[in-house]
Amino acid sequence: MSDNLPATDVARPRLRSLITTILLILISVMIVRDILVRRWTGSPSPPDTTQQSR
Repeated sequence: MSDNLPATDVARPRLRSLITTILLILISVMIVRDILVRRWTGSPSPPDTTQQSR
């Protein structure tokens, strides 16, 4: 077995972690944007769907 790894073996985990980081950042931005939009639009909250109407 050789101790020297090819460049592609080193680049794959780095690329995978980069893609994971980008996806987490995008999801975080979408969540924060949704929270800010809901707060600033001031729309009334939807009725609670857990209560039964009588």
